[in-house]
Amino acid sequence: MPTKADELKQRLAAVLRDLQREGGKDPEAIWLIGSLAAELADKAKAKSWPALKESMTQEMYEGLLRDFQTTGNALYQAGESKKAYAIQALGLSLVCLTQRHDAVLRDGEALLDSMIEGAVAIFRKTRGKKPH
Repeated sequence: MPTKADELKQRLAAVLRDLQREGGKDPEAIWLIGSLAAELADKAKAKSWPALKESMTQEMYEGLLRDFQTTGNALYQAGESKKAYAIQALGLSLVCLTQRHDAVLRDGEALLDSMIEGAVAIFRKTRGKKPH
């Protein structure tokens, strides 16, 4: 039976693989990831998504994770799969923050955060011009 760490690694690998293979084919999904990460960072006055994660208290972390779970599930059930996917990507990045003792998850987090920051850059360049 896989451990929670094994499940997290599998989910992280799947999202990383998907972003690498399909990200260029789905600009809306990338834009949604970037818009959500930028909105959260800006609201907290953080310079980036990774900086926001680093500045979180345990209470903030738990609240955001809970919001991601609730909102992501609701969006998925409502058929808003791209928005749910954006929340899933940020949620995985957030959870990996607490698993840095594992080298694979630490490296995966860094790669995912790099992709998220790339999505933020795309969002900021195209703000107000959501792709379809």
